[in-house]
Amino acid sequence: MVRVKRGNVARKRRKKVLFLAKGFRGSHSKLFRIAHGQVLKALRYSYVGRKQKKTQFRQLWITRINAMTREFCSLEYSNFMSKLKIAKISLNRKMLAQLSILDTMTFLSLKEKIFI
Repeated sequence: MVRVKRGNVARKRRKKVLFLAKGFRGSHSKLFRIAHGQVLKALRYSYVGRKQKKTQFRQLWITRINAMTREFCSLEYSNFMSKLKIAKISLNRKMLAQLSILDTMTFLSLKEKIFI
């Protein structure tokens, strides 16, 4: 049988895994075998996290809009959104949340538009 030397390939593979494991605590970033398992786990979590991020931001925007509508418009979130649809004002939740924080006067002008 012919001898196979894998020096370069194996070293590159290990270096890649250890590079991805940078910043992990203790031996999770130093020892290849442990780091490899942690990198696989971290990549799984990052995939799931990218999906969860969208849901969490939507929840944050809804919370911010709800707080403003209850305080200034004396409406609940769902009623406010339905009145916006009836008035044919098509602003997404992200923009409404930004308006509620950064430009309160514009947000209040929306209130006047939906009650007309």
